[in-house]
Amino acid sequence: MPNVPIKPFLWFDHQAEEAATFYVSIFPNSKIDRVVRYGAGGPGPAGSAMTVAFQLQGQPFVALNGGPHFKFTEAISFVVDCKSQDEVDFYWEKLSAGGVPSQCGWLKDQFGLSWQIVPSVLPALLSDPDPQKSGRVMQAMMTMSKIDISKLEQARDAS
Repeated sequence: MPNVPIKPFLWFDHQAEEAATFYVSIFPNSKIDRVVRYGAGGPGPAGSAMTVAFQLQGQPFVALNGGPHFKFTEAISFVVDCKSQDEVDFYWEKLSAGGVPSQCGWLKDQFGLSWQIVPSVLPALLSDPDPQKSGRVMQAMMTMSKIDISKLEQARDAS
């Protein structure tokens, strides 16, 4: 079988172009590739975006203005793997603006799409071979909205 690309396809009510523009403004190596607009035959208003092909850090996406039939749920989310607390803070601030923060690094952005803003050190902290340490990290994380790496490390090292 040939190697075929797989792209996330995001269904928006009418904000596909606005959402794509928002996302590419946040992530480096990102751009809008193409906007296909509805013609006079609809079903959307003539001239409005039907689909928006865009890239986030080189990963292709497609967004559709398909109407209010379907909504995003937390069953699908995008993980932003952050190397530092500065990256966690940056992406959390940008993506949560106008959205709804949740717990354990999860948030819904202003368009209802779920994101996980996760430090790359988190799996190591949660899988510490000492079950008491990993348990303290889990307990500390469960109290957080935005993940705080130093507080997780403090919880791990507490006696």
